[in-house]
Amino acid sequence: MKFLDLTRVYIRSGGGGAGCVSFRREKFIEFGGPDGGDGGNGGSVWAEAVDGLNTLIDFRYQQHFFAKSGQGGMGSQRTGKTGADITLKVPVGTEILDEDEETVIADLTTVGQRVLLAKGGNGGWGNLQFKSSTNRSPGRANPGQDGVERTIWLRLKLIADAGLLGLPNAGKSTFLAATSNARPKIADYPFTTLVPNLGVVGIDGHEFVMADIPGLIEGASEGRGLGDQFLAHVERCSVLLHLVDGTSSTLTRDYRTIIGELEAYAEELAKKPRITALNKIDALDAKTLSARKRALEKATHGPVFLISGVSGQGLTEVLRALYAQILAGRVQPVEDVPWQP
Repeated sequence: MKFLDLTRVYIRSGGGGAGCVSFRREKFIEFGGPDGGDGGNGGSVWAEAVDGLNTLIDFRYQQHFFAKSGQGGMGSQRTGKTGADITLKVPVGTEILDEDEETVIADLTTVGQRVLLAKGGNGGWGNLQFKSSTNRSPGRANPGQDGVERTIWLRLKLIADAGLLGLPNAGKSTFLAATSNARPKIADYPFTTLVPNLGVVGIDGHEFVMADIPGLIEGASEGRGLGDQFLAHVERCSVLLHLVDGTSSTLTRDYRTIIGELEAYAEELAKKPRITALNKIDALDAKTLSARKRALEKATHGPVFLISGVSGQGLTEVLRALYAQILAGRVQPVEDVPWQP
């Protein structure tokens, strides 16, 4: 299945049916009077978050969604049939944006969450509705209300507890494969990962979801490489794990490159809790490892974990640190708890 996380769709709700102008005409009924029925309401367009989807690829092949219009009213006080609604089934984590790609209409973050995107038009009144003591034979009826037509954007942000960051070939996919049930593509060339991957990580009897996104390079915020479009998939994460290639001779520069791209993308993302790990330590001797760890600690102004996705060294410790940060993010501050009587 191909991965798609941004697409444009065109929607239109159904128009309401027109009211009917009709009069009762029967052989033995001398004063029949008006009996025109109302028109049916038009169908609405909804969006619903469903389980089992992790891409918007279905909307590449169908981009137009039009609900049914209501049926017109009929004589004998018969109301027209209401038009059928139409529902766009999207993955959990989908943001619905207006045509400007900036205004957020809805953010569907839980299974079963629904939002009304375009309400169907009301059906018009038949002439029976206009009958009064001074107007016994009204000869008019209302037309149905038009439906709503609009263009919207669907943007998927994967739901994950932790996100992996790093330059291409920093070992993110190897780390994800070693710690989770995910099986991403692993190779010895840059940009092996072309789409985000999700994996369920287990540690000490607990589980959390980790997201691996394609590697960033210097200038990604300006469109170089694969750009920074995939950073949206780590916006919802409680903590970020920044992997730095221990075999690189410019590891402090590599570290600052990623931080710079985070700040260029969004200040809020750069301020997220972040854990730094020096990867591929199995390929370094003790002296080189010690020197590079000190250099990276100086650049980060904090602790650095030593890990190897290939040999498994240090993985348990860094996973415990990630899970502790995730738990801390889930705890609601006391001052934010709403008062209840």
